[in-house]
Amino acid sequence: MSSDPWGRVDETGTVYVRTADGEQVVGSWQAGSPEEALAYFERKYEGLVVEIGLLERRVRTTDLSAKDATAAIDHLRQQVDEHHAVGDLDALRKRLDQLVTDVEARREERKAQKARQSDEARQAKEKLVAEAEELAASEQWRAAGERLRALVDTWKGLPRLDRKADDELWHRFSHARSAFSKRRKAHFASLDAQREEARKTKERLVAEAEALSGSTDWGPTAARYRELMTDWKAAGRAQREHEDDLWNRFRGAQDIFFQARSEVFAERDAEQRENLTRKEELVVEAEKLLPVSDLKAARAAFRSINERWEAIGHVPRDARPKIEGRMHAVERAIQESEEAEWRRTNPEARARAAGLTGQLQDAVDKLQKQIDAARAAGNDAKADKLGRELEGRQALLDQALKGLEEFGGK
Repeated sequence: MSSDPWGRVDETGTVYVRTADGEQVVGSWQAGSPEEALAYFERKYEGLVVEIGLLERRVRTTDLSAKDATAAIDHLRQQVDEHHAVGDLDALRKRLDQLVTDVEARREERKAQKARQSDEARQAKEKLVAEAEELAASEQWRAAGERLRALVDTWKGLPRLDRKADDELWHRFSHARSAFSKRRKAHFASLDAQREEARKTKERLVAEAEALSGSTDWGPTAARYRELMTDWKAAGRAQREHEDDLWNRFRGAQDIFFQARSEVFAERDAEQRENLTRKEELVVEAEKLLPVSDLKAARAAFRSINERWEAIGHVPRDARPKIEGRMHAVERAIQESEEAEWRRTNPEARARAAGLTGQLQDAVDKLQKQIDAARAAGNDAKADKLGRELEGRQALLDQALKGLEEFGGK
């Protein structure tokens, strides 16, 4: 008979293993010595130890599924329970029990992790849907379109939810994209129609601009070109393939007209600058008539100067106000001299002025007497009121006296 701490072999060759429940038959050994029998079944035990150790590492370090791990544990437990090995089988059972606990804990952990991932995926997809629905109303066609395409790529990278939730969110997401695409398509269709209308309008404007390019009616034609430019800007842009060609034709027609006008105006400007020089000489001659000492001679001289002035013609527009202002100043001075002479020599006007002066003097004297009477009676309020009226009448009298002096006396 042979034995070790975990097993023994009896006289009949039966091999036993010691467990907490007592000895269990391992098997029968007839092929050699009892020591060889124990060594054989101890090796089988070591094999189980190795297998359990490998399974423990897989559970700890790999993504072995709970189902596969449980199947492996059951397989090993069956081998342990069959007692076909000599060793500490109770210790192996405890390790297998611990593996069951570890696998279950890992199952719960994965379940919780999956729930967290599912919740995160739901939140991420809801966020994508919200952004897509906001973009559906955007008119930033290029930027919004690119962003929606990026959202689709992001969506594809997220885990699927349960079918109902995933389908509902995808339906909203897809509907937002479709709504945006429909609006963008309608926008560009409308834009195409507008550009076609703009092309037709600009064709008409080009035709008129080209027809006007040979005109020599400078003012009205230039004004019409400005109106055509306003209409051009208001028409909007035509299709890209037409816009540049139409603009080159339109601008080219204007250039022809304005170049011809510039050449004519250059000749006219030279003539007008010469006219300005001649008029400046006449203004200097006219200004020498002031101050007027001999009205008759000044009037005759100015008439001669003015006739020569009118015969000269136009001067540059920017110089016109100043040169004409100087000439008008001389004319006004002569006219004022004529008016002064007329007032001085007009007996009827003098008589009217003298009569008005007398009336105002009588009114002033009368008011002064009334004021004196009111003061004497102690009625200062009335005196003050009459005094204010007297001031007004006195001012009119002073003005009338000044006018009468212009006639040569009071």
